[in-house]
Amino acid sequence: MRDILISIIIPYYRKKKYIKKTLDSVLNQTYKNIEILIIYDDKNKDDLRYLKTIIANNSKIKIIDNKKNIGPGFSRNKGIRISKGKYIAFIDSDDIWKKNKLKYQLKQMLKMKYDFSHTSYSILNDKNKVTSVRVAKSYSDIDKLIKSCDIGLSTVMLKSRILKKFNFPSLKTKEDFVLWINIIKSGHTLLGINKNLTFWRNVKNSQSSNLMQKLLDGYRVYNKHLKFNFIMSMYYLLILCLNFLKKSK
Repeated sequence: MRDILISIIIPYYRKKKYIKKTLDSVLNQTYKNIEILIIYDDKNKDDLRYLKTIIANNSKIKIIDNKKNIGPGFSRNKGIRISKGKYIAFIDSDDIWKKNKLKYQLKQMLKMKYDFSHTSYSILNDKNKVTSVRVAKSYSDIDKLIKSCDIGLSTVMLKSRILKKFNFPSLKTKEDFVLWINIIKSGHTLLGINKNLTFWRNVKNSQSSNLMQKLLDGYRVYNKHLKFNFIMSMYYLLILCLNFLKKSK
């Protein structure tokens, strides 16, 4: 297992307050055969200088500087193309992994012979308090997934060969939702590992916390990507919102 290279892809846009803790959680993993690809997605280069300082020429880390802002999904696509690992894991630049995340997840995937997995995770508020926990479930079809997406992007790991056929689409939020749907539709089962290995940070000014953007992109998931008509798209968007409200209580 130790000879398997895992590529870790981190899109970066103005998360200076959090990025060091994120990187520390990745570098302190008990699984050591990794490469870290930071996709710097900001025309302002002030944070780039800071990043270069904190990584201190670490040979495991490579920074890819986008010439223009292309968004987190397309930045991850760029990282995927450059990556060399047999497996790819994603983490956003304000989230945190527990130190055994990669080792435990890879071990479970190899043991159970799955190419695609995610884990349970905790949600942190802006005061670093855990507000709730999402429990990972396995999905072999999209029927349940399209009603309530509980897959934490920063918990996902999968074989890189799967991503040769799929990309993150052009959405500001929920781009990962579309990718998981497409992969499962192609015949892959998503293994849910019910072990809490990640802290997901709910930052108020982030794209993923923008309610109107979520609603707009949620509609696009159903209407554009799943080809549902207007009524069906609105129906599933309503269910998605109701399930989100239930989880938020």
